[in-house]
Amino acid sequence: MKRDLFLTMERDTGMDMPLRKEVNETPLKGVRSNIVQSIRAFRVQDLQDSASALAHHFLYANLAKAQSKQDVLDLLAQQFMLPAHFGKNFDALYDCMTDPVHKSGPQPGFIVVLEQIPANAKFDKEAREQLLDIFRDTADYWADRKIPFRCFYSFL
Repeated sequence: MKRDLFLTMERDTGMDMPLRKEVNETPLKGVRSNIVQSIRAFRVQDLQDSASALAHHFLYANLAKAQSKQDVLDLLAQQFMLPAHFGKNFDALYDCMTDPVHKSGPQPGFIVVLEQIPANAKFDKEAREQLLDIFRDTADYWADRKIPFRCFYSFL
């Protein structure tokens, strides 16, 4: 039985034996295992519950207070609990989320939420795309290793 399914038992009034019915426990059914996409119809709590049910790592960052690239990197370092040697640039962010984690042992999978990415003059469309490209590259890295990595984001 798949991890994202569970069985519920329902009793038919005309039968003594319970009927089994599969129920989808996770909103991730139908979502590719390695993707970066808008959070849209997903709720953060549902994604966190799915990560728990799937025994995946759940990484959450609320970037609403960020104004600049450096603010975004500082908040990611703090909220993802990145190592002290994190260089606070996009390349270092990619490095921290890939090779050292892979070398630390088997990984079950990842669900990442980047909530309220800033959209202002100091963190413009190009900076937002660079940030999302880091997570796309990270998803590709984990896909090559057959490890699910799903990243959901929203803009402020």
